[in-house]
Amino acid sequence: MREISLADVAGLVGQELGVSDWITVNQTMIDQFADATLDHQFIHVDPERAKAESPFGGTIAHGFLSLSLLSAMNYETMPKIREQTMGINYGFDKVRFMSPVKSGARVRGHFTLADSRFRGAGMLMTTYEVSIEIENEKKPALTATWITIVQFDPKDRPEDA
Repeated sequence: MREISLADVAGLVGQELGVSDWITVNQTMIDQFADATLDHQFIHVDPERAKAESPFGGTIAHGFLSLSLLSAMNYETMPKIREQTMGINYGFDKVRFMSPVKSGARVRGHFTLADSRFRGAGMLMTTYEVSIEIENEKKPALTATWITIVQFDPKDRPEDA
């Protein structure tokens, strides 16, 4: 995993910081997500009915399942900030589900740093433009603007920040 310093972050705005490895979204994963969220709509959990009655030709992942994979993709892909003591998910400004993820498809995340700014003595707010690519598909599964907070010891704040 790459490591950068807090002082490096501002210079990375506008750059794609990482592309994750592929993750296979299989029916077991979809079923487990359905159980966790109590969303058992047939287009997710009933392969035969989804094949017969949906326009997708089979089951598809929940949009929120695809969105939730961003955490794993981020952890695996993004550079570690040396001074970080904790990372906090602040939320999303915009999420758009562009294309369904069919059971068995492989997806990967793309992360571009759109903005970074210090907030308070020991916090750096970062904004990422993210997308989840579906292998062999033209449209992404989703696009989003994701905001996170990097917590750090105030004594580690760069002098020019």
